[in-house]
Amino acid sequence: MDNQQKDNQLNIELSADVAEGIYSNLAIISHSSSEFVLDFVRIMPGTPKANVKSRIILTPEHAKRLFFALQDNIAKYEQQFGKIKTPDKNMTPPIPMRFGGEA
Repeated sequence: MDNQQKDNQLNIELSADVAEGIYSNLAIISHSSSEFVLDFVRIMPGTPKANVKSRIILTPEHAKRLFFALQDNIAKYEQQFGKIKTPDKNMTPPIPMRFGGEA
């Protein structure tokens, strides 16, 4: 590896706490002219209140890169495991307020 390749490398570290991850079953996305805000929420059955578990703030350019990366990874996932089932493509999925057939 030459010196230029060494200079372009980025060493990314992942702490044990972050590596555990945070489960989310709802994402709320908002934006302004200068940033996109992604709030990740966990909704639990029988609980009328849900808290934001993580917030990610991105520039518009990074939001678009994330969009393309998600598209690429979803395509690879579906190639390996089959199509991900979703409601009508033109319909926004409902917020999962009821779990396991609760009324």
